[in-house]
Amino acid sequence: MSNIGKAFENGKAFIPFITCGDPDMETTEKIILEATANGADLIELGIPFSDPTAEGPVIQAANDRALKNGASTDRIFDMVHSIRDEVDVPLVFMTYANVVYSYGSERFISSCSRIGIDGLILPDLPFEEKDEFAPLCRQYGIDLISLIAPTSKDRVAMIAKNAEGFLYIVSSLGVTGTRSVIDTDLSSIIKTVRENTDIPCAIGFGISKPEQASQMAAIADGAIVGSAIIKIMEKYKKESPKHVGEYVRSMKNAVMSVDK
Repeated sequence: MSNIGKAFENGKAFIPFITCGDPDMETTEKIILEATANGADLIELGIPFSDPTAEGPVIQAANDRALKNGASTDRIFDMVHSIRDEVDVPLVFMTYANVVYSYGSERFISSCSRIGIDGLILPDLPFEEKDEFAPLCRQYGIDLISLIAPTSKDRVAMIAKNAEGFLYIVSSLGVTGTRSVIDTDLSSIIKTVRENTDIPCAIGFGISKPEQASQMAAIADGAIVGSAIIKIMEKYKKESPKHVGEYVRSMKNAVMSVDK
């Protein structure tokens, strides 16, 4: 089992997403520590990119703010390396293939291994093209995490059979963002996943409320939340770590209630 599997060992997992460098790197560090202290089982760290095609307006704006405030791949690597000894939960980067290419694929992936990153999510990387990065990820012990969307259909079984770390189940068509209702037939997707792999799966896109998180955790192994957290960061800026921690605790309690 990879280190990512530890996030799912003690019941349903809550996975927060944080855009690194919004509003600044020091605040990002504090948010990571608060999220960990309040029950986050795994943390997705977004490396900002100028054209984040999978993201809705909330996370796009966070990317813009982070880049304007001087966030860079090297600064994010340094930040993760500096706090890794204090953070014992798995950490994964979520970014775009161009970020990896422009940095140099082997240099990027080997740096991930050096600083203690456990996985990599590239939402613009088609499953059929994952071999662009998969051999390097295996060489350096990084799980290349696949996404399954409502449009995956006949490809769900194939993607599941080749999964590493955990499977990211996209709840809805479109980009990230909070949704009042999630009406995709996720149960049938997860049924196919279960038939083809023992790798855990977590649902993201559109989740913002505790009741949504518990609903998703009831059919999957965990819930992922991004935009709702970014809204807290946008509202409270440097004061956001405490508020993010409180939100993470409420969402963790919601997914834990499914196990009771």
